[in-house]
Amino acid sequence: MVTDGALFTLAHLGGIDLQPCQLHDRSKTEAQWDRTQTQIHRAEASGCQGAADADVKCAVSFSVPTKEVCVSTTNGSDRHFYKQRGNEGHLVLAPGKKDAREEDSEKDRKEEDGEVCRKEAMKVLCNLIYNSPKAQERASALRLLQGLWESLKQGIWSRAPPTGQFYKLRLLFLLTALRPELRLQLQQERGVLVLTTALEQYLALRWAEGHQLITDSTAPPISKEVSQDVIEILKTIFNIAHRFYRQEPDEEEAALYRHLVTVLRHCLLLSCDGADTLEELQGHTVNILSALPLTCLDVLLAVPVDQASHKYEGVNMDCVHALLLFMDRRLNRGQKLKEKLTPVLSLLTESSRAHRETRRYLRQKILPPLRDVAVRPEQDSTLRGQLVRLMTHVDTDVKDCAAELLFVLCKENVSRYVKYTGYGNAAGLLAARGLLNGRRNSGDGQFASHYSSDSDSDTEEYREARSKINLVTGRVEAEQPDPMAGMTEEEKEEEARLLICMINRLSQDQIIQPMGVTADGRLAPLWGQMRGCTEEEDEDEDEEDEEEEHDLNSMPGLKDKTIK
Repeated sequence: MVTDGALFTLAHLGGIDLQPCQLHDRSKTEAQWDRTQTQIHRAEASGCQGAADADVKCAVSFSVPTKEVCVSTTNGSDRHFYKQRGNEGHLVLAPGKKDAREEDSEKDRKEEDGEVCRKEAMKVLCNLIYNSPKAQERASALRLLQGLWESLKQGIWSRAPPTGQFYKLRLLFLLTALRPELRLQLQQERGVLVLTTALEQYLALRWAEGHQLITDSTAPPISKEVSQDVIEILKTIFNIAHRFYRQEPDEEEAALYRHLVTVLRHCLLLSCDGADTLEELQGHTVNILSALPLTCLDVLLAVPVDQASHKYEGVNMDCVHALLLFMDRRLNRGQKLKEKLTPVLSLLTESSRAHRETRRYLRQKILPPLRDVAVRPEQDSTLRGQLVRLMTHVDTDVKDCAAELLFVLCKENVSRYVKYTGYGNAAGLLAARGLLNGRRNSGDGQFASHYSSDSDSDTEEYREARSKINLVTGRVEAEQPDPMAGMTEEEKEEEARLLICMINRLSQDQIIQPMGVTADGRLAPLWGQMRGCTEEEDEDEDEEDEEEEHDLNSMPGLKDKTIK
C-alpha cells in the first residue's frame, strides 16, 4: 500500500486532485498513472450493473434536428415522449415520469455510494500516513498537502454548509503533525486565516461592529459531527501557530491572532452534545490560547459586561471563569496531568501576570483570605489545596506550573507565598529562584511593575492564630512535649554530639547531603561552607601557636627548650 500508485489511487478516490507529474520518476509515473486510472474507472463502473452502458449512451449526441411526439399508455398512468429525427420516420423512446423518478433514485444512490467510497478511501489514507514513516515521506514528496489544501479551500470559500470534510481535516492534521516542513508550507499558504474562516463557517458565527460576535443564548448545542470537525481544525491551527509562542507579532499578524482569539473565546463558552466532546473541544482551544502571543490575549476580556454571567471590577470574566472550571475538572480527573493540565495552568499564569483584573479574580477564587489554619495547605479540599499538592508532584513540569501560578497570584511576594502554601511546599520554587532568604533578586523582579503595592487583608481568625502557625507546615500544630525536658546540660551536649555523628556518617556514605542557604538566597552544600570555616579556624589557631611560641622563646632561660 505504501507506493506512489497506491497513494495516487486513494487520493483520487478520496476526492483529492493530484497530477501525475508530481512524482519524481516521470517515466515510471506515467505507466503507473495509466494503470491507476484504469483501476479507478473499473472501481467506479462496478457500482451498479449496466452503468458503463448508461455512461456511453449519455455521451452520444446528435446534430440532427428532432421533434417530440407525446404518446400515452392505455391506462393513462404514464406518458412517454418519442423523438423523431429529421425527415426520417425513426422514433426513439424517451423516458417518462416514472422512468425519470427511477433514474433520479438511481442517481441519488450513485452519489451516496460515491460519498461512502470517498470516506473509506480517506480512512485508509489516514491510516497509512499515521502508521508508516515511508508513506509520510512519499506524501510530502508527492505534494499531497497541496491537493488536499486546494480541495478544502474550495469548500470553505464556496460558503456552502460544510459536510463530509472530517477525514480530509483529519488528514490535514496528521500531515502537519508528522512533517515539520508541511507545517511551514501551510503557514506560508496563510493557513491560520483560512482555518479561522472555516471555524466561523462551521460555528455559523455572525459579527457585529467593533469585531464583536453576536451571541445567541437560546441557540441549541452544536452537534457532535460539527464538534468533531471543529476539533480537527483546532488541532491543525495549533500545529501551525505553536511556533509563535513568546514572539512579538507584527501589526498584520497581531490583527489575525486577535481575530482568532475572539473565535476561540466563543469556542470556550459554547455548548456541545456530550460532556466529553465539550471537554475535548475546550482542551484544544486552551492549547492554542497558551501558544499564541500574550499581547493578543487581551481580547478575552475586551467584551461588553452587558448580560455577563461573571464580572469583576467592571470587566467581563465569563472566559476566565470558564478556564477556571476547566482547570478544576482536569484537577479532579488526575490523569495525564502534564499533557492535560499544564497548558491551562500556563495560560492562567501568563494572563494573571499581564492583566490585573484576571489576577485579582483568580486570587479571589483560588486564594481567598485564610480562616481555617488548623489544616495543612496540601490537605485542603479547595482549589488551593489541590494546587499545593501539585507543588510536590514527581513531574517537574506539573510541579513548576502549579507553583508558578500560586506565586503570581501572591504577586511574587515570598512571605505571602509561604503564608498560603507553607515553607515546606514553597521551598522548591524559592530555591530555584534564589529567594530562600526572603529577598527578591533583581533578575526575578521583571514583572514587579505589573503588580500594585503589596497589601494583604488578614481575617480575624488568622490574626489570632498567627503566632502559633508553624511556617514549615503552614498550620497551627498541636503542642508537643519537650524531648529534652529533665536532661542535664551534659546529656544535651551528648545528644547533640550523637546527632552530628549520625548526620556526618550519612553524609560520608552519600545518603544525604547537608545544604545551607547562601547570601544570595540559593542552596549550597553545607560541607563546603563548614570546610571553609574549619580552614579559617585552623589558620587562626596556627597563628596563635606561632605567637605563643615566639613569646615563650623570648623569655629568659627558655631559649633552649622545646615548645609543644
